[in-house]
Amino acid sequence: MGRQRRLKGARNPVYKGPGCFKSQPLHQYCLAHPIRLFRRLVRQGLAPLRDPRPASRLIRQTARKEWKVLSFSMLCNLLQAAAEGATLGVVFLAVDLLSKPAGQAINWSSKGFLASLPQLTAGLNAMPRNELFLLLLGLAVLLKLLQSVGMYLGSLAMGYYSARTSSRLMAMIHSHILGFSFACASRYRVGELLYVAGAGPNAVMTEINVVSSITLTILMMLTYLVVLLSLSPWLLVAALVMGGLLSLVQQQLLPRIRERSFIGTELEQNLSSRITENIQGLRLLHTSGELDEADQGVYSRTGDIEVNKRAATRLNSITGPINTFLPILMIAGIAGLSLLLFGSRNSGVLPSLVTFVVALQRLNNTFGTIAASLGSLNTNAALLELLNKLLEPADKQFRRRGGIKFKSLQQAISLRNLTLHYSPELQPALRNLNLDLPRGSTVALVGSSGAGKSSIADLLVGLYDASEGQILIDGTPLPDFDLISWQQHLGVVSQDTFLFNATIGENISHGSPNASRAEIVAAAEKAQAHGFISDLPDGYDTLIGERGYRLSGGQRQRLSLARAILRDPELLILDEATSALDTQSERLVQQAIDQFERQHTVLVIAHRLSTIVKADQIFVLDKGQIVEQGNHQQLLEREGVYAGLWRQQVNMGNNSMSPVG
Repeated sequence: MGRQRRLKGARNPVYKGPGCFKSQPLHQYCLAHPIRLFRRLVRQGLAPLRDPRPASRLIRQTARKEWKVLSFSMLCNLLQAAAEGATLGVVFLAVDLLSKPAGQAINWSSKGFLASLPQLTAGLNAMPRNELFLLLLGLAVLLKLLQSVGMYLGSLAMGYYSARTSSRLMAMIHSHILGFSFACASRYRVGELLYVAGAGPNAVMTEINVVSSITLTILMMLTYLVVLLSLSPWLLVAALVMGGLLSLVQQQLLPRIRERSFIGTELEQNLSSRITENIQGLRLLHTSGELDEADQGVYSRTGDIEVNKRAATRLNSITGPINTFLPILMIAGIAGLSLLLFGSRNSGVLPSLVTFVVALQRLNNTFGTIAASLGSLNTNAALLELLNKLLEPADKQFRRRGGIKFKSLQQAISLRNLTLHYSPELQPALRNLNLDLPRGSTVALVGSSGAGKSSIADLLVGLYDASEGQILIDGTPLPDFDLISWQQHLGVVSQDTFLFNATIGENISHGSPNASRAEIVAAAEKAQAHGFISDLPDGYDTLIGERGYRLSGGQRQRLSLARAILRDPELLILDEATSALDTQSERLVQQAIDQFERQHTVLVIAHRLSTIVKADQIFVLDKGQIVEQGNHQQLLEREGVYAGLWRQQVNMGNNSMSPVG
């Protein structure tokens, strides 16, 4: 119950919130606190109606659309509460009937609402005792059946509602993540996004189910309180004292349960991220001999989760025994009190006591439901907070939507005074850069690692926005175009090739859904991939596994090139496209690229300088700036940076040149 202390001038310890006592004595606090508990319960139940955050907004939006289902659920809850109250009334009448001496009639006109039905009471008085008892017994069974039907239908309605909300939320999370700009999405670890996407809908379903349970609990609590009040206000006071004691326990436990929930959610999110990264990096873990270290890292994290869950279990397990013991203690005390309260009556002692005990036991169950509901809400709070942080748009950057539909490149792509900062604390990746890509030309970028070559490609694709300057497409700023329509006219082949766990044909046609098998084969032939595809048992219908792990690096890169060729792009970006190929495959792919270059605009980020000797323009970059430009022959004659790189690679012999970018 928290720590207690003596205060000056106070004869009894007084409660001061969680952990201490304030100005009112404990018994008074226990009487007042159930009201606070009830208010908190209502406040928690109405929280989704007032919470402005995204998850609650989604619940409200779905509620407006599914108002018929929710109205039906509320009617079912009212039916359950009414049936429960009527059952207690029947129990009182049945016990009163059994407690009467044989031959003594019951004064039905004094039994509450029956007094307003004289014809019914006359008929009841005329019935034989045994038949009347069986009638009351059957009525109690019928009322419980009605309550069970209401419970089933209400649960069904809320299940449908939560399923609709959960499915909408799952699609909303996926759409929200895909709506991030690339720069924004890059801030997250894949495991974090997967964890929230998987656990978020379940968190919302839990919230909905708990709120539904709270609504029913409030109705049931009111029913039992009315019954207790009708029996004796003093007995109601005793019940409220019991509720106050339970509430004191909750007051101590809930903050700790919530704290453990937040700790557990963070630990589980980190574990999910680590497992995802380990699976994605299996090749690296195998080749570097770090499998045991990775396994130990996950094992240690699961140990932390176990410790936290044990602590949470200790907290969550306290209320159950208290809920079990306290009612028996209260009933024993109240039984003695009831003899004093009802002892002077000529009749009604036994039915009043039995009805009170039953109502008190049911009320205790509602207190247990309250404890479980508040515990669930606090346990669920951490995951909802994580979901709301992901869905909250305030600190996010989203990809550009709308604008002019891009159709084709007519003249040139121009980069003017371009500067790019990935982060304020880092040096700019590009500084005041000017570059032109005329339509139908081949432009190459070379330079050391970190010179800014791939940054130019990222800006052209639209993964990042320039910090300063602009990119002009036929004189129109790139941001004025619809980003999707621009990207659909691009072909990108990078060193880090991504393939889907699908067939070879489906991977080549990704981005070209209407391509025929003949067009897919033709693109593969141009990319020098048709030969190895034909040797596979299922040819173009061969499943290549997660990220294409069943293929070699060179084969994956040729499939990526075939995918780009099939799109017939206005701009083809080759970011070290032949880096994973052997000399023979590189020569064949280079021939395909040469044919492609005659009709398209191509930007090549050079891995081997031998692949760009025919480029119309070669730009040499250093620290985000262009330090040399010209064609191959012009740059050799200048005896500058490019000429030095060329001689370095030529000296390696046989075109087996070391990479420079």
